[in-house]
Amino acid sequence: MKRFAVILGLLLIATTLGCITQSQTSTESTVKEEQKLVIYSYDSFEYLASEVIPKFEEKYGVKVELQLIGDAGEVLNRLILEKDNPRADLVIGIDNSLLAKAIEAGVLEPYKPENINLVPENLIFDPTFHLTPYDYGYIAINYREDMVQNPPKSLEDLTKPEWKGKLVIEDPRTSSPGAAFLLWTIAVYGDDEYLYYWEKLKENDVHIVKGWTEAWTAFMNGEFPLVLSYATSPAATVYYDNITYVKAIAFEEGNYMQIEGAGIVKGAKNKELAKKFIEFMLTEDFQSAIPTNQWMYPVNPNVELPEVFKYALQPEEIKPVTLDPEYVKENFERWIKEWTALMVEGKSPEEIISSRG
Repeated sequence: MKRFAVILGLLLIATTLGCITQSQTSTESTVKEEQKLVIYSYDSFEYLASEVIPKFEEKYGVKVELQLIGDAGEVLNRLILEKDNPRADLVIGIDNSLLAKAIEAGVLEPYKPENINLVPENLIFDPTFHLTPYDYGYIAINYREDMVQNPPKSLEDLTKPEWKGKLVIEDPRTSSPGAAFLLWTIAVYGDDEYLYYWEKLKENDVHIVKGWTEAWTAFMNGEFPLVLSYATSPAATVYYDNITYVKAIAFEEGNYMQIEGAGIVKGAKNKELAKKFIEFMLTEDFQSAIPTNQWMYPVNPNVELPEVFKYALQPEEIKPVTLDPEYVKENFERWIKEWTALMVEGKSPEEIISSRG
């Protein structure tokens, strides 16, 4: 989810995370360079980083250089480009959908944290520990209680006449939640039937926009009573705007689950410091800052969710839906092309399936 607190744009935290520039003797410079941890992450990690990185720096007497690089896909692409000359020590934000691509690219080094027992087994999405989970969340349809009395309860409900022209979603080609929604439908309906499901959505006048901001703005303006967003969106809406009429729905088929992880970059110059940061990420000092900065759930169950999360769906209310990361890697590009052929070019599911070869 990339990321609710960023897109709302209501939490402004001015933080500068810089590298060491002080000119000293060559010996002192070498020592300090060894004590600088370079982290790559996606743009919205800035908000969480401003709260947790100073704690890590103080605890270990080191400096952290944080480089923010677009979204998680762009972060991974940067690591791949720098594979032969890695500049980062640690990467934060690669999720379960990108796991297989990251491992295949050979840009991560396995590390099993000593305190991994703090994380429930069902959240450990990489048994090889190239990535260690630090937060998780769910895509969900949100609705307005002031406009909807009986909300849809399933993906199939969204294709019914009563919701014709009433749902706004994001384009999977340009949006993270949009891509997750596409994967959700594939997980539920399968590699062929998902096309027929999208055909029904199209016939039901689903409205597709480029990104989350546009979709959410239209939803909040009352243009649509349903929007594709997150299970935690209602909590964030209360937190920032004191609006309580937005609700998220736990669907009968389940909701698509995103788990984000952190990993040591292969060839990292400060591997031991990167290990310390991963251990730190599982502690309550880090985990307690996740809910109202990332609008995700912490993986450490000892962390109590803030009061405002009573407006969000609770994890125990949601049936997790996922796809095998390897399966996603092998087919995602094809799925996007097929979705485009159906939703943009107007081809039929039969034409698309028969053209697979």
